[in-house]
Amino acid sequence: MNGDYGMWTLVLLNSAIFIFFAFSFVKPQTKTDWRTLGAFSAFIVALFTEMYGFPLTIYFLSGWLTENYPGIDFFAHENGHLLHTFFGFEGNAHWDPLHIASNVFIILGFFILSSAWNVLHQAQKTKVLATSIWYARCRHPQYVAFILIMFGFLLQWPTIPTLVMFPILLVVYVQLANKEEGMVISEFGDEYLSYMSKTPAWIPKFNLNTSYKKQGENHE
Repeated sequence: MNGDYGMWTLVLLNSAIFIFFAFSFVKPQTKTDWRTLGAFSAFIVALFTEMYGFPLTIYFLSGWLTENYPGIDFFAHENGHLLHTFFGFEGNAHWDPLHIASNVFIILGFFILSSAWNVLHQAQKTKVLATSIWYARCRHPQYVAFILIMFGFLLQWPTIPTLVMFPILLVVYVQLANKEEGMVISEFGDEYLSYMSKTPAWIPKFNLNTSYKKQGENHE
């Protein structure tokens, strides 16, 4: 195998770092928390396994890649950024627009994850409805955060396993979110139904509802 791969120490190290970051921000307490983190962790391990361990996608597409991009050694690690090649970017792949955008998505995702879970867990402690900060913008910011992080990684290093996993995890997160909402409705009733009617589920809004903003501030 090319010396740029088979680096299993980096697979373990990078996987551990990003899973630890997610764990420290999420601080899982319920079964749903653990399932959410587990699904994300599986995506991360699959990603770094191909990035540093065994380039399954490169092997699988080697014939097509060689035919369409002659002269490029895709088994060299720097050429594993497939979108960099597909879109015709030149120079260091780490500075192309897609890679820069991916870093923005990943950083934003972790920022939302941290702030959203802090609000949620504080609300759970005081047994009130979480409606402040990111929860004033959308109803499922924690899942939005995980999706942003995974999408960011796909922009810089797409692989067949992670491309397959991504839509599956989207469905899983939607199902978990719907299940959680059913539980919250049973607990908060009309208060949550009113919140649902004014707050989008997935796409954050930035023209905040003043009443919910003030309500959330009182909950902190």
